[in-house]
Amino acid sequence: MTAAHADLQAEFLEMPEGLRIDRPEVADGAALWRIAKDSRTLDLNSSYSYLLWCRDFAGTSAVARDEEGTPVGFVTGYIRPERPRTLLVWQVAVDGAYRGRGLAAALLDGLTARVAEESEHAPTTVETTITPGNTASERLFTSYARRHGATVEREVLFQAGQFPDGTHDPEVLYRIGPLSPASPLSR
Repeated sequence: MTAAHADLQAEFLEMPEGLRIDRPEVADGAALWRIAKDSRTLDLNSSYSYLLWCRDFAGTSAVARDEEGTPVGFVTGYIRPERPRTLLVWQVAVDGAYRGRGLAAALLDGLTARVAEESEHAPTTVETTITPGNTASERLFTSYARRHGATVEREVLFQAGQFPDGTHDPEVLYRIGPLSPASPLSR
């Protein structure tokens, strides 16, 4: 982590003791898959997809590491091709032993600060989808919006019937923005 990343990280939520935010590496893919699987709330993608994600989208994703460097949480995202000022957050998960310490919020803040710092056109909007009843994610993203002086718009992005397996809840799009001038994404 560069000194600039450490400053950006410290500016928002304080990391729980002994943890740090870093870029994911391919070697982290298996741990991210396990954390997602153990969450019991995320749609579990193939293990292959987590390896690819760590390779191809490391710049728009973040991992929290413990003192030994082992991943204990992650956030994955990407810049929307048709909306290059929008960061879509795909998944956020924290290992059960580290939940309740503000790690997911610190990861989200750290990621968006890094993306803004490293992007040619800093994102002004964050999007994610949340299934109805996922209270933890609803709280995470509405508190993120408050911290960044933004509003939250919600609309159903995918209806339950659009999923081919027939067992998926609808996915509600949360569009957070515009971010305030004091927010790291607006710099």
